[in-house]
Amino acid sequence: MELFKRGFPILCFLSLLSACGNDSETLNNPIPTEPNIPVPIEKVEADPYEILVQEKNKSLNLTPLDLTSSYASELGLTFYEPKYEKFSANGEVTIAGEIKKTDELKSNYIWINVQTEKENSYIQEQDYFVPISDGKFKKIIHFFNGEGTYKIKVQIPSTERENHYYDTANFEVLNVNPNRIRDVAYTPIGLEAGLTLNTEVGYVEEDGIYTLQGNLQNGGLYEDIMVRLSKDGQTWSNVIPIKKGQFTANIPLLFGEGLHKLEVMIPDLEKDNFYKTATDLLIENTSLEILEPISYSSLYAERGINLVEPVSGEKTTGHTFHIKGFIDPEASLSKQTTHLYVQTQKGEDHALEVIPIQDFTFNDYFHLRFGPGEYEVSISVPEITETKNDFFRYYEVAKFDIISSAEQDKRDILPSRGIESDAPQISDLANSLTKGKTSELEKSKAIYDFVASTISYDVVKFQNDDFKWDDSALKTLNSQTGVCQDYAYLTIALLRASNIEARFVEGYTTDRHAWVEAKVDDRWVTMDPTWGAGYLNDNKEFIASFSEDYFDPDEEFFQKTHTRIGLVY
Repeated sequence: MELFKRGFPILCFLSLLSACGNDSETLNNPIPTEPNIPVPIEKVEADPYEILVQEKNKSLNLTPLDLTSSYASELGLTFYEPKYEKFSANGEVTIAGEIKKTDELKSNYIWINVQTEKENSYIQEQDYFVPISDGKFKKIIHFFNGEGTYKIKVQIPSTERENHYYDTANFEVLNVNPNRIRDVAYTPIGLEAGLTLNTEVGYVEEDGIYTLQGNLQNGGLYEDIMVRLSKDGQTWSNVIPIKKGQFTANIPLLFGEGLHKLEVMIPDLEKDNFYKTATDLLIENTSLEILEPISYSSLYAERGINLVEPVSGEKTTGHTFHIKGFIDPEASLSKQTTHLYVQTQKGEDHALEVIPIQDFTFNDYFHLRFGPGEYEVSISVPEITETKNDFFRYYEVAKFDIISSAEQDKRDILPSRGIESDAPQISDLANSLTKGKTSELEKSKAIYDFVASTISYDVVKFQNDDFKWDDSALKTLNSQTGVCQDYAYLTIALLRASNIEARFVEGYTTDRHAWVEAKVDDRWVTMDPTWGAGYLNDNKEFIASFSEDYFDPDEEFFQKTHTRIGLVY
């Protein structure tokens, strides 16, 4: 009150100051004002469906809504909306009320069941669970089948039995609006977990893939959710990790054109490996393509792998296939996981490639080198160990099939693991080494001479089994040292960059060994640049001593010291 008293004189003073601010002529000749001009009022057209609702309700006998059981009366149930047993509505209806006695209820939710009388509907009914808060409940529901008659049943929980409900009211709604809107409705377990999807619409149309996104307010209690996709008796399920209460996944609509049901399921905290439905979506797939699912092992979630592309198998491609995804930084061994292995197999032929991981993400491609046909693809994580070996263990996390439409078998010319024949540094060197050489034999000899005379043997790496996952032609070229596999990597990369088919041969001499075969003028030429580079003396020291003897050697001479096991891709 004191503030008002102080403010009032100031306001008066400002008002007087404003009036005295002009000269006397202004006072004698006030500024003329605009005449009163009527403002046209824009005509708002009435909603034709609202008009139709009013007309239909006039023709109906609007009977007040009565409770259907004495149990509801005993609990003091009152409906605020709706008010009638049968009435018309424009696309939605509000169900609201109050229960006086809620202390002994075995559930905190009202159960609403909505059924359509229309035959051949894509669904016949939908259920809603509505929270009871301070004895009150309210829910706006829409009509999943558009125009038509719907029967709605409202049930309240028992005071004696869990998961048991009693009918309290039944009413009938004549929806005049043709728009089909299916709400996202959550079960009690979904509501208790605080599940919310990033959509309010439970029926959508998609072309082959649906992006599911959502969050859990109580996400700290859960590590993952499960999705289950079904259509015409076919089902597929997958576990999706939760990160900081949020989840996202691209769901392949595997079963071709038509209606897919997608259930979102929450783990049962009292049972291991058991999930309960929290909500569901209906997805009309417009794509005719039938897809094969990706199979995931338990390590997929444990190691935090998230495969963004592909989302399904049976894709058709050429000689290369794109793979993309990320690793959860907080997953087990995520910081030590620097790469993935991709194995492709077609019949008895198989190849292994490496996909690097940087900043917990991967985005690369691998090759389908064995010509046209179906390939089985396995994605694996490496074993994390401090032990040094001349081999690497890896464990499968995902598997799928893809189809190559490539017309040619390019197993011995495409880049491969450790053999970056498409790298500019390799290509430039190959062009330099083969410049002026006209025959494939001359080009091959020039490459052999360079590798054998340039690369020194890494005795320490050999003795300590100090092999790395990223050993490669480029690494060997830059370090100017390596063991037999590295000599082979660099030689094959330079040959393939010169458009000469070449392959990695696995075998043994006094120990495990590797060398090269190149297709020169339609015959396979053997070369061992490691043995051509020099030898180890009695003190296990490398002595550089270039030799041509191991370029295209006599077969009988070569087999005295080398035993061939097979090819490695």
